[in-house]
Amino acid sequence: MNRKPIVAIVGRPNVGKSTFVNRLAGARHSIVDDMPGVTRDRIYFDVEWQHKHFTVIDTGGIIPGGEDEIMLSILDQAKIACEEADKIIFLVDGKEGVNPVDSDIANILRQSNKPVILVVNKIDNPQSFMMVNDFYGLALGEPMGLSALHGSGGVGDLLDVLTEDFETTDEDEEDSTIKIAIVGRPNAGKSSIVNALLNENRVIVSDVSGTTRDSIDSRVNAGGQDFVIIDTAGIRKKARVDYGVEKFAVDRAIRSIRDCDVALLVIDATEGISDQDKKISSIITEAGKGLIIAINKWDLIEDKKSNTMSQFDKALANEIPFLAYASKIYISAVTKQRLNKIFEQARDVYEQATKRVSTGLLNKVVKEAYMLNPPQSVKGKRLKVFYTTQFGVAPPHFVVFANNSDLMKDHYKRYLENKLREAFGFFGTPIRISVRERSEKK
Repeated sequence: MNRKPIVAIVGRPNVGKSTFVNRLAGARHSIVDDMPGVTRDRIYFDVEWQHKHFTVIDTGGIIPGGEDEIMLSILDQAKIACEEADKIIFLVDGKEGVNPVDSDIANILRQSNKPVILVVNKIDNPQSFMMVNDFYGLALGEPMGLSALHGSGGVGDLLDVLTEDFETTDEDEEDSTIKIAIVGRPNAGKSSIVNALLNENRVIVSDVSGTTRDSIDSRVNAGGQDFVIIDTAGIRKKARVDYGVEKFAVDRAIRSIRDCDVALLVIDATEGISDQDKKISSIITEAGKGLIIAINKWDLIEDKKSNTMSQFDKALANEIPFLAYASKIYISAVTKQRLNKIFEQARDVYEQATKRVSTGLLNKVVKEAYMLNPPQSVKGKRLKVFYTTQFGVAPPHFVVFANNSDLMKDHYKRYLENKLREAFGFFGTPIRISVRERSEKK
């Protein structure tokens, strides 16, 4: 498939960029809040209009010349987005009128030598359309007025103009892209890992805890395989999460786990395994996602003799025993130590999570496991396994047909799971085992 056209949405803070993107994408994807600077990084979304598919980049609000570190980073992010984009939508606030910052941004956009469409937002009634004319002074062509909040006043007309030279594409072909969600508690180094993997400053990196608020999609091809890397907000304990923007960011991170194929759980090697790491791993397991545990900042462990990988592996086994199946990798986002193996392991884990086992071989393994270690009888009744089939993948899901589902205890399910792993692998992915009752006569 040819590369989709990329459209960047830029503008100063609080002009309605995220609301506009949500209108285009048809869902509340970006965080929307009245506080300037809420959207800090570039957020990527796929949009379809009249069978034309393109990618939209929602950028942080620009304040040219600002001295604040975060605001300067937002400006850098917007410049990178303009470099990536085929077209640029410059969004301004029709209620406030022309702002001096708008003129500064217009100067920046003219230097990009990219097609720019000037869009005047918050035109909520016929009378406010008079404000549109004020923006001719920005010398960016004819401004288009609309209301992103209400979806009125020319959203369709804008999309027609925007996509007039885009090719009609067919999205029916199977997408083999593997989605990797980078998750973990704040300051574990998630954004630094993303930047190192992409060899560019795709995500703002700062020592301020919680800098990444949105979930950010970045596309990359490694070894001939397409990946989407999703950098998420650091997940904190709920007691430490204020209601509002940060709570929404945590919800987004959890939702990103549910939407991904493989989760990369980043653990800070200098701080060890926390209760929050355990909680995040539980979320990943419950969601049935492939899992790679990345122990980051391994370059900062000075005494490798007394702090070895095998010792850390043992600590993980003791602290999070239910993750024995997970792949583990010791990395450094700073030195890029073993970072190239992340894509390789993600592909392997995805293959394991989507593996199917032939019914005949599956039943042979389950029967041998049953004969080797039959379950104890309960009140004179013994579990009888008649038949096993694979119900689904990602995660692998097996249904065991037996005489009585109550006789299949959790410890015996774990025993069967271990035998399935011994026979077929399934490393890096959880396994589901369900029991359905069937009479012995059938």
